[in-house]
Amino acid sequence: MITIKNITKTFLSLVFLLIVSTPQVFSQTYNLNNQASKLTVSGTSSLHDWDIDTEQQKGQIVLNTTNELRIEKLTLDVTTESLKSGKGGMDKNTYKALNSKKHKSITFQLTDVKEIKSSGNDNYKVEVVGNLTIAGVTKKQNISFDMLASANKVTLKGKKAFKMTDFGIDPPKALLGTISTGDDVTITFSTVLNK
Repeated sequence: MITIKNITKTFLSLVFLLIVSTPQVFSQTYNLNNQASKLTVSGTSSLHDWDIDTEQQKGQIVLNTTNELRIEKLTLDVTTESLKSGKGGMDKNTYKALNSKKHKSITFQLTDVKEIKSSGNDNYKVEVVGNLTIAGVTKKQNISFDMLASANKVTLKGKKAFKMTDFGIDPPKALLGTISTGDDVTITFSTVLNK
């Protein structure tokens, strides 16, 4: 004879089996810590080399650790007029070249992860592809970086070189064109994201 007790016991056993046999999804979201992160744009000019630092950036990474580490999402957003060189004239020329009144942000959006290679102790060599948008122009870019992923913090470190003209930017000039900026720039980043 089937009793309520037997039905309940069978049902609970099935629920337990379902929970145990379902793979656990461990997606963790980390948000960019603006105070701890650093992003510098470096270039050359006919007068001297130059650097511009970012004062305001935000972003996010989502890691999945179900079986092996996977990156599900990676975004970065830099406020264009937070790029500061310490020289007002240079900053004005930069904002003009980037058309900052119209294009308030420089963004990166992950589209594909090419490789995540463990180098031990939560360190990884990573190669991704994503859409980099500067001055309203979007280009697919390959970016390689080192990643340190712990329980509460992820750190990304790397460099990316490109030409301003690839994004339709005329390299800025100063002093009636007597000082010209080189076309090649390099972005160096040390990005800290916290849970």
